[in-house]
Amino acid sequence: MGKGLGSVYIAGSLEVIDLNMAVKSEEINNLRQQLVEVGKRVYYRGLTSGLSGNISGRIPSCPHEILIKASGKCLGDLKPEDFIHLDLDGNIIDGGGKPSVEVFFHCGIYKARPDVYGIVHGHAPYSTAYVDAKGHLPVVTAAAELELKKIDIVKYAEPGSAELARYVTEAFRDKTSKIAVLQGHGFVAVGSDVLQAYYYADMLEDNAKVALMLHVLGK
Repeated sequence: MGKGLGSVYIAGSLEVIDLNMAVKSEEINNLRQQLVEVGKRVYYRGLTSGLSGNISGRIPSCPHEILIKASGKCLGDLKPEDFIHLDLDGNIIDGGGKPSVEVFFHCGIYKARPDVYGIVHGHAPYSTAYVDAKGHLPVVTAAAELELKKIDIVKYAEPGSAELARYVTEAFRDKTSKIAVLQGHGFVAVGSDVLQAYYYADMLEDNAKVALMLHVLGK
């Protein structure tokens, strides 16, 4: 009888494992598709250009694992297979090619912020130019005031460096931080998913454009 009960227990455990694997697989497939769609929005909104910029998303049932854009892929031409599955220490679980050069600050943010499930990094021209010229970016639109509330500034460090990863991660340790502009290097936006991160990036660039117009007009 003991052997029979043991067999039932093992069979039940295997069924749970299979179910969990099926759920995770579906989550990964859905996340790949969402990342493709958001990446194209980022590109065609003009928030980045060429092969620059990168996006990532956390896997809901395995919060210590993410999908991140592979290096050398244009956000405007993404396909589901263009994302690499890795853990928060940067170890590749699945996928070909290399992770984005900015994988270090993506992983750093996810470790520091359990509430973040999506990250967008792009090279938006208005916000980048305004911060490079003025050293700050005021919140001037109603949408930015309501949603972003503040815009953090991260001092320059070489792209892909451990130093930059440290600066960016520190900026987002504040749980109220949703967006940061990197001096000479675009922006980073975080959200409860990658779509929300995109919305924050969109608000940032619109805010920067209005701020520049106000400056030109003498206000």
